[in-house]
Amino acid sequence: MDAERLGRLLGDPGLAWLVERARQRMARGRPLTGTVALSHPDEPQRRAAERLLGRVPQAGRSLTVRLDTVDAILRRSGASPHGLAPAVVALTGPVTPLAEARRSEERAWEAAYAPLGTLDAELADWAGRIRGDGLVRRLARTPEAAAPLVDAAVRALRSLPVVPPTSRATFAARHLSGAHCLDEGTPLAALVLSGLRALTGFPDGAGATWRREAWASAGLLKDDVSSTVLSLNLRGTPALDWMADAGEPAVLTLRSLTRHTSAPAVPATGTVHLCENPAVLTAAADAFGPACPPLVCLQGQPSAAALTLLRRLSARGARHLYHGDFDWGGVRIATALRRSVPWQPWRYTAAHYRAAVARAVEAPDLAGSPAKTPWDPGLAAALAEHGVRVEEETVLDDLLADLEKQTRRGPP
Repeated sequence: MDAERLGRLLGDPGLAWLVERARQRMARGRPLTGTVALSHPDEPQRRAAERLLGRVPQAGRSLTVRLDTVDAILRRSGASPHGLAPAVVALTGPVTPLAEARRSEERAWEAAYAPLGTLDAELADWAGRIRGDGLVRRLARTPEAAAPLVDAAVRALRSLPVVPPTSRATFAARHLSGAHCLDEGTPLAALVLSGLRALTGFPDGAGATWRREAWASAGLLKDDVSSTVLSLNLRGTPALDWMADAGEPAVLTLRSLTRHTSAPAVPATGTVHLCENPAVLTAAADAFGPACPPLVCLQGQPSAAALTLLRRLSARGARHLYHGDFDWGGVRIATALRRSVPWQPWRYTAAHYRAAVARAVEAPDLAGSPAKTPWDPGLAAALAEHGVRVEEETVLDDLLADLEKQTRRGPP
């Protein structure tokens, strides 16, 4: 092959399109015969084709060249005695068949996904899902970029949830390559957030507040004062005692809970009632004031502050009784709490749901996808059967009646 002559004939930048078309055909395993065309060629491209072919190309909006003719010119001139195919390789490098390239790329993707196989069984479904839904491919684009991304995400997820909760920056500095690895907008943050939601059962949503709460569900916080929990008549610090003496709700921050590790105290009865909605807690405060049994309100998905409080009470022997909305979102919240804190149902079984449905004058339809109710499998079946939701406020009188009975009974 005469490299100098080949460069003069086929190496002109105006013929780059022609060489690329030939290369694409070789990669697809197609013969270098027939014609290739370029729409709207510029003047340098027309002149380069004229020099190669030794004639003026046809006029028009496109430029058409026969590959057979180019092959013959290269052979006849001695620039490439074996024709167009080796000339393309000489000018652009080896051509990998597309089928082989695809197989090689898939092997590289499988290697990038390999760390997912080390995750615990509770994340196995998530690992399989992200292999199929293309999340990693969208975030990383190439297997070379995906490999360190998946490896870092797996290292993070194997260390979750965090107990006691900590800031994202501190966690990232401790377990990853730097404090900013999990900053908003990074591919790693998106992948880890997807995995931790599968780990904690945090529901779908959008927006900055939702993302902050999702991170917090696994113990990763923006700071230690944004995460709060609402309580009534817990005691153990001067501030809590003062609020309990007044029978007024208290808002506890994660900061206060982590700094005052001895508080709050377990109630004399040993029982703490838990609810999902603030309306229950405020109604109890209005009805019973300082006499109301201790009550904690999750206000939706359990926050880091709520989990810290309830874990502490549970570790000291407290018995938690939980009630939430009778809907798919409500049972997901209950299930998420159950993964972290043991509790027993407080009027939150299939029998209580059926009784509430029977009394309801009008109830909205259930929305969302079904979920399991491990504490009472019959509850999920009853929800699916009736297909209506019953909010906590609907059964408020029953909940208050239970609290009133304990108020009259007093501590043992």
